[in-house]
Amino acid sequence: MSDTAGATAAPAAGDRPELKRVMGPGLLLLFVVGDILGTGVYALTGKVAGQVGGAVWLPFLCAFIVAMLTATSYLELVTKYPKAGGAAVYTHKAFGIHFLTFLLTFAVMCSGLTSASSASKSFAANFFTAVGIGKGHGSVLMITALAFMTLIAVVNLRGVGESVKANVVLTIVELTGLLIVIGVGAWALLSGDGDTSRLTQFNVPDGESPFGAVTAATALAFFAMVGFEDSVNMAEETKDPAKIFPKMMLLGLSITGVIYVAVAISAIALVPPDKLSEGDAPLLEVIKAGAPGFPLEIFAWITMFAVANSALINMLMASRLLYGMSHEKVLPGPLGRVLHKRRTPYVAIFFTTALAFVLIGYADLTALGGTTAFLLLCVFAIVNVAVLVLRRDKVEHKHFHAPTALPVIGSVLCVYLASPLSGRASADYKIAGYLMVVGVALWALTWVLNKYVFKRKAEFDPSHLDHSGPVN
Repeated sequence: MSDTAGATAAPAAGDRPELKRVMGPGLLLLFVVGDILGTGVYALTGKVAGQVGGAVWLPFLCAFIVAMLTATSYLELVTKYPKAGGAAVYTHKAFGIHFLTFLLTFAVMCSGLTSASSASKSFAANFFTAVGIGKGHGSVLMITALAFMTLIAVVNLRGVGESVKANVVLTIVELTGLLIVIGVGAWALLSGDGDTSRLTQFNVPDGESPFGAVTAATALAFFAMVGFEDSVNMAEETKDPAKIFPKMMLLGLSITGVIYVAVAISAIALVPPDKLSEGDAPLLEVIKAGAPGFPLEIFAWITMFAVANSALINMLMASRLLYGMSHEKVLPGPLGRVLHKRRTPYVAIFFTTALAFVLIGYADLTALGGTTAFLLLCVFAIVNVAVLVLRRDKVEHKHFHAPTALPVIGSVLCVYLASPLSGRASADYKIAGYLMVVGVALWALTWVLNKYVFKRKAEFDPSHLDHSGPVN
């Protein structure tokens, strides 16, 4: 991270307590699948259709390919360093540039905020259907989204003890909702009600090529594929990670990729792209068109449960990561304060919630999803380079080795999708830029205080941080 002072030195490896290794192949697979499933596909399928037209399945397929390439880099790093997890640790180990590590860590935190804010908007859009009072509009949806984020903050302040069992239940509920969409689509197609001719149609603006439309849509659809990188933080709690991780992460990614493409095909076969792109609850339109007798309230509750959990996990991650950076003296000390009884980082929670309020009020669902994807594409590009740099660091135990071409191609594709060449909306850069300016300003303030006020000097140790990224 930054050239800052006052961080506590890391304990020696021998003094570090071992975590209990409780996760076998099945639980790790559920963790990976559950982390990827969520707000992205539930909320943004329609927005992707609005950019590319009937071939909405193609951007999800392209996003899956990019994610799979990057996953091989994470697999090499997590099996090579099974007691270190997260992009910040790998980046610091590869480059040793404190400020770069800070920027990457803060970008991960910001991606959690934008992801949670998009989940709040999706929650609000589904809420009125779930309670059976029709659709809310304008300021009503805004107030609902802000109220939901407030509730998330309250739960965050109380503290949330997450368990593997809770993750299993969550994954089953989220998966059930998507399987309902796929089942409704399959039934409609077999009954002759769907229109498969839309699957090869590209609805693009004048002067833009289908390739440009697909890359722009892929830059947004990538939001649905993030989450697989979070599983590296479970390395110390996984039985034989060098053997289990490669199979389970790649299998989990493949399962979600197939589900997303199937959902996209079902959606566009039943609902025209212009109608699918309206509103923030596209899959409700699919159920309404393919199964008019299906109680929409039930599916709306499933969607709300999926996106609510995404928001909670991301806000937990963001506040704890901010707390960790304060503890390492790279952000202002007050952000590290905790409630006496609950032992939760209340200042960090208030700060991240305030930023989320601004995001909910300032940006629409498409911009929030696009910003999340942009921030993580930048992180993934660095990780793909880091894995090549760390090839010089030899370890004695066997580990997964990604073919050199894969991280090279992965880094190029990540940079391309993050760049304006992909057709990425300018709003993504504005939102990400504003958030990073806030981070750099806080870092600079802390640096000045540490150097000239508190006279503390120490070196940042990124292994102290919780590096979980956003769950889409």
